[in-house]
Amino acid sequence: MVFQQQLTFHTQARSTQNITQEVQNIVGESGIKIGTCHVFVQHTSASLMLCENADPNVRRDLETYMQHIVPDGDPMFLHQDEGPDDMSAHIRTVLTNPDLTMPVSGGQCDLGIWQGLYLWEHRTQRHNRKVILTVIGE
Repeated sequence: MVFQQQLTFHTQARSTQNITQEVQNIVGESGIKIGTCHVFVQHTSASLMLCENADPNVRRDLETYMQHIVPDGDPMFLHQDEGPDDMSAHIRTVLTNPDLTMPVSGGQCDLGIWQGLYLWEHRTQRHNRKVILTVIGE
């Protein structure tokens, strides 16, 4: 059986948003008890991450690291059509994950106790982001 649904998230400027519960709800609604869940963000300046979910400093440290390796407005970037965060956001997405695949067991994504699924906004402004979930199994 295959089940697919699109979700829309309203992000804050350059931040991470925990979308674990929304994804788990969709997987539960799918009726699939065992299989896989594929999650895909349909944008070139946002990504997904499976990350530690207990200490928000982990996500802050990841953002600090990204700012260090991919600074906004670096003069080496030619593509800055939408501002100084344009090309840096694209690079961040290429370095991270636009999609994730997780096992489904017992009608839920089988995540570890300290794992959460996050939408990572790489732009410095708010955006509406579309995420496609595809659940495959039985």
